[in-house]
Amino acid sequence: MFSSLKTSDGKTIVFRLPHNEDLLESIRKAVEEEKVEAGIFWIIGAVKRAEVSFYVQAEKRYLKHCFDKPMEILACIGNVSKLKGETLIHAHIVLGDSEGRAYGGHLERGTIIFSAEMFLVKLEGLTLNREYDEVTGLNLFKL
Repeated sequence: MFSSLKTSDGKTIVFRLPHNEDLLESIRKAVEEEKVEAGIFWIIGAVKRAEVSFYVQAEKRYLKHCFDKPMEILACIGNVSKLKGETLIHAHIVLGDSEGRAYGGHLERGTIIFSAEMFLVKLEGLTLNREYDEVTGLNLFKL
């Protein structure tokens, strides 16, 4: 399903994520295929449309934004962790439009890939678990 290359030690993997697929779901599938318990990644490329969100701290809720147009992925960084035993992808993305404007936020489902190249670094010997934090209303690392 994924085109990928690995370093000789298998800790760094380069992916070409599939055209027309959901970006967030593709990241999750790629890390699960590689059995990554903890990791960091970054992506460049382009999307056909995007869904991002901004966390409204005072209200402890996400405000969603939809961009129904082609955009460049100027930067997308994130991490891989576990929440209640399930793989959780936490990613932030900055997108650029044809007028040179930049938009960003928390990557959401509904962001459709035009092209996407991802570098994934496995953090061997580590599992990052998350738990709900009452103060922030977020699922944060349990350290």
